[in-house]
Parts: sequence; C-alpha cells; structure tokens
Amino acid sequence: MKRSIALAVLATLASGAALAQSSVTLYGRLNVTAEHQKALGVKNNTLENNSSYLGLKGSEDLGGGLKAGFVVESSFDPTTGTASTSTFWGRQSEVNLSSDKLGMVRIGNFDAESELATADFVSMHNHDTGSSADALYDYSSTFKQNKVAYRTPEFVKGLTLEAATAERATGQTKRPVDLAANYELGALKLGAGYSKANGAKAFSARAAYGLGAFTFGGYAARFTNAADQSQNTFRLAGMYALGASEFHANVGYSGKLGGVANTQAKQATLAYNYNLSKRTKVYGYVTRLDYKATSGTDLTSYAVGVRHLF
Repeated sequence: MKRSIALAVLATLASGAALAQSSVTLYGRLNVTAEHQKALGVKNNTLENNSSYLGLKGSEDLGGGLKAGFVVESSFDPTTGTASTSTFWGRQSEVNLSSDKLGMVRIGNFDAESELATADFVSMHNHDTGSSADALYDYSSTFKQNKVAYRTPEFVKGLTLEAATAERATGQTKRPVDLAANYELGALKLGAGYSKANGAKAFSARAAYGLGAFTFGGYAARFTNAADQSQNTFRLAGMYALGASEFHANVGYSGKLGGVANTQAKQATLAYNYNLSKRTKVYGYVTRLDYKATSGTDLTSYAVGVRHLF
C-alpha cells in the first residue's frame, strides 16, 4: 500500500512538472462584414469574410532558457462554414526553437516579415483584411512555404531583425530572400523590409508615432517586377481614440509602373470602430479603390461588421 501511494505521488508530481513546462492554446478570429459594393459598374449586397481563422499554438520549456514551439492556423469563412483554402493549415504552420539570448529559428509556412513590419503594421482599422485591405502593396516578391527564418534577440533594446530564405522556385536560379527590421523607441516605432523572389524585389520602410489619443503612421515602398519595371507606393494612416471609439483614415497611392502612362492607382478608407471589449468590436467603413486605367478593378464598398477574437 505504501509503495502504491508513493508511486501515485511520484506520477502526479511528474505530470505536474510536464504540464508546467508545456502549454497549448486554442485561439482565432471571427470577422464578417455586410457590404454594399460597386465594381465594374455593378452594384451588389454581400456578406464578406475578413480573414477569419482558427489557430493552435504551443510551447515547451526545454530548460536552460531554450523553448520549443509551434503554430498552426487554418483560414475559414464564417458565412458558409467552409475552409477558405484547399490547404487546411495553409495560413500558417511552423515549428520553432527560441532563446532569450540566442533568438529564434523558425521552419515552415508563414507570412513575409518584410510586409508585416511595414504595410501590415500601419493598417490599423481592420487588420489589413477584407475589401479595405491594402490593395497597392505588391506581394509578388514575397513567399510563404518551405521557409527557414532566424529572428535575433534584442541586442539593442527595442530592435529585432529577421532573415528568411526558402527552396528555389521552378525555373529560378537563386533562393528567395526576406529581411525585416523592427525598432521601438518609446512612442516611435520604425520598420523596414526587403524581399526578393520569382524575379521580383521590394524595399519598404515604415514609421508610426503615438501622440496622446492620436496615432500616425505610413510607409514608402519601391517594387520592381520580373520585367525590371519599378513602381513607388506610399500610404498614410491615422487614428484618433476617444473612449471605446476609434476614428480611422488612410490613403495610399501607387505611381506609374516603369514610367508607363495610366498605370497609377489610389485607395482611401474612412472607418469607425467601437470596442465593446478587448476582444469584440463593431465597426463600419467606406473604402474606394481607383485604378487610373484598366490595370485593375475599381471598387467602392460601404461596410458594417463584427470582429471577435478568442
């Protein structure tokens, strides 16, 4: 009897230690809008999914300051209940090893840090999703799959760097490259990114500053396609917070592609968010995307929506 009790106590202690060292979290986002849209002269009332997803993430303390972790995320459409892509974990799927002193190594499928450090950072009103997402940022130089990345620790307070590469695409002679930098100095937040893949490349820089209830941000980017044609893109964004309310405005502009006439584009959004809690908000916006000629589809959308994080 004493031996059985002792074994039970040891098993309980071992189980408790394992639980203390590892954890798994279920999380996600539900984000849906009802919209009145006009595109190609046709008006339409529709429900739109704004990048809703379901995710699992976990970590294990390996001792000595070393941790193992993973992230898997699946996109889905709450309006139909169906998966948004044919690849179930296509939004993100990675395994990583990290240390406060040595940084983090990531392996798997994940977004370009160059874009997250610049364009995504200043899209404050709706997470750069849905019909009001930044349509002017050129993703042709970014890549997600079969990636290996390294993120530095904060050698300088507030500064982190990340570099990534991946397998060469069919027909390409060089591996793709993605570089990003983020720096925080109080209310001032800076970022920069460089990416090169599939014959295209991009360089972008971002700044954001908080001044009381106001937050201002913007980025400048230069994109070059596989035909060696370049285009400059700019975006400015602002937010004013008043209690649970947020008032947003942003405007973007892309210049001529390779100097060719009628290849410019512009986009503007006005938005209002009301935060019912830290996880739930209702919001509305009007967005307008205007291409100079036939390089894209003009869009005007009036939207109201609900977003819930869990």
